[in-house]
Amino acid sequence: MSHEVTNNDLHDDDTEWQELKLPNLLLQSEAVRQVHATIEREWNFLQRSACQTAAGRALWKHVIHDPLAYLLAGESYLRSLHEKMKKDRLNNAREISGVILAVRTLWFDSRLEDALNSPNGRESQVVLLGAGMDTRAYRLNCLQDSDVFEVDFPGVLQVKATILEAAKESTNEFEHVRSMAKSLTRVAADIRENDWLEKLRTAGFLPHKNTIWVLEGLLYYLTHSQAMQVLRILANKCCVTHTVLLADFMNKPSTTLSNSAFQFYSDWPDQLLPSIGFTHVKLSQIGDPDAHFGLLNDPLNLFNKLRKLPRSIETHPDDGTPCCRLYLVEASGSPKQDVAPNVPTSVP
Repeated sequence: MSHEVTNNDLHDDDTEWQELKLPNLLLQSEAVRQVHATIEREWNFLQRSACQTAAGRALWKHVIHDPLAYLLAGESYLRSLHEKMKKDRLNNAREISGVILAVRTLWFDSRLEDALNSPNGRESQVVLLGAGMDTRAYRLNCLQDSDVFEVDFPGVLQVKATILEAAKESTNEFEHVRSMAKSLTRVAADIRENDWLEKLRTAGFLPHKNTIWVLEGLLYYLTHSQAMQVLRILANKCCVTHTVLLADFMNKPSTTLSNSAFQFYSDWPDQLLPSIGFTHVKLSQIGDPDAHFGLLNDPLNLFNKLRKLPRSIETHPDDGTPCCRLYLVEASGSPKQDVAPNVPTSVP
């Protein structure tokens, strides 16, 4: 999968910032407007983060094709991010708002496709924990042979279903909305509780079938005990069937970005995951060769500056700011493989 973009692609509208064009369905559908009014009125920070993520995917449309993201984000989140991006462009910022989310999305897309195309990955089940407003089942052809399960709070899944149903019934550009996956099942469950896996099985998940678990933008909202419980459950699956984990981890300084929202962190997820049962772990940082997608070419951007420092350094020596890192991690294991010993390694 190639997501590399050229400078012309990135700056085709720099000479005159294009105004935000909202789809008619978002403005005219009473059902959709009522749903977003409910979100503004009743959802907490964690639930709203799903709309913020959708807004990022919608407005980084030059690299992410996700037309449904506009509807799922809602007007207020689209306008808020659009203003931030406009300001960044006008100020010639080295990092445009939303670029982390764009890179993260593209990394998960590419790793998911690669995992499905591997010898052990064909026809694997795909489980999106904390799926939120994710539309991969609607936009990725690589899922055509996979049963996909979306797990999230009941209210989030109901809102998402209402918006997508309105899109299907419309007579505009959304009328052909359909899942590309072999099957798509939504499972209402709270992964912070102990019954989410049983609810997943009841919905049709097969414990002994090869599985790819997608945990995007999820772990750091959990407490340490909750996150480790989820990770251990997935690691234990390596003893049963070929299991792939795709997840992003914050380091400790990153949790200071939101003292009330971010809790779990791991400075060394590439050592943590082998210690609980995964046998192969690959870690990338934003800006690495497999995690920039042509979006971070400025050598002085924040992410390139961080990558030049050892991961053990928590405060940048140049300006004293916290070294906030986001790790993109692919891990796997299989009953045919021996568990790697938990031996600390020297990582730059």
